[in-house]
Amino acid sequence: MPVFYDGNKIDLGFRADLVVEDIVLVELKSVETLALVHKKQVITYLKVSGLKLGLLINFGAPLIKDGIIRIANGLSE
Repeated sequence: MPVFYDGNKIDLGFRADLVVEDIVLVELKSVETLALVHKKQVITYLKVSGLKLGLLINFGAPLIKDGIIRIANGLSE
């Protein structure tokens, strides 16, 4: 994904795991326990991409439903 700062495109970018319909950013992990840095990573990706909604999915959780976290940037939850 391209990164824009102050209206200018920066040659650096990041590789999103998945972006659905240019609306939802999905970050995939497979770790025993999610750390705070994983959530902050999604928030940063949302800010630089201009997207408002992200999902952090951890396939390392015992149950997949326990490994899905919704993260909103600028949306009321």
